[in-house]
Amino acid sequence: MREKIKYLLADFEKSTIKEKKEELSLNLAPLKGVRNSSIRLHDDLSHLHTAIPKVLGRPELSFIASKICQAKIQQSDTLLKENFPNYVFTACGKSEHNVRIPSDSHTCWVRAICVLPNGQVLVADYYNKKVKLLNQQNQVMSHCVMSAGPKAICQITPNEVAVAVDDNTTHEVQFIKVDQSQFVRGRKFQLQHRCYGIAHYHGDLFIVSGQALFKYSLSGKQVCRLYEDLSGLMTG
Repeated sequence: MREKIKYLLADFEKSTIKEKKEELSLNLAPLKGVRNSSIRLHDDLSHLHTAIPKVLGRPELSFIASKICQAKIQQSDTLLKENFPNYVFTACGKSEHNVRIPSDSHTCWVRAICVLPNGQVLVADYYNKKVKLLNQQNQVMSHCVMSAGPKAICQITPNEVAVAVDDNTTHEVQFIKVDQSQFVRGRKFQLQHRCYGIAHYHGDLFIVSGQALFKYSLSGKQVCRLYEDLSGLMTG
């Protein structure tokens, strides 16, 4: 009787495992399809990303590459919307903090904020042309005066940021490091266009001018113009 019970239990376990594996395979099938489509679109966009700079100055090839790129981006957007719907975030609360310092001559206007891994916060005070460093209690610990109003900040390394500095006559990117709660100026490079926003991704900088999106190397070399819309003043 004991052996029979063991046999029945083993047979039941095998059947259950088989059923669960089949159920898992059915559930994974759509995910595998999405994964394969994502990989294919990523590869296609990567190839286009490499090819587009090579055809600049050749109108026909640039036009074809642009159309293909737009189609692939549209496919990517559709894939994301269908499989990764947007989530609604609810604010749990807010607080106000005074970041004004004695040397400020204008009302503070914080245009951008960046949080470092250690919890320190950098804020871009546009009217006072300063980037300010806050501690975890949101108290100003240090500041760095910019050549013009800072409009955006992005993190480059755990202790280095790039600041988009812009007004009617000045358009540049200034690198700043944070060392022992103090700012250390680094390199900077000039731009031939306005600079309203900046982001860092995989060793490249992406800068928006108001009508276009540009890709730059960290050394300041313009790699390419990724997007442009001249139909209005603030279209990109």
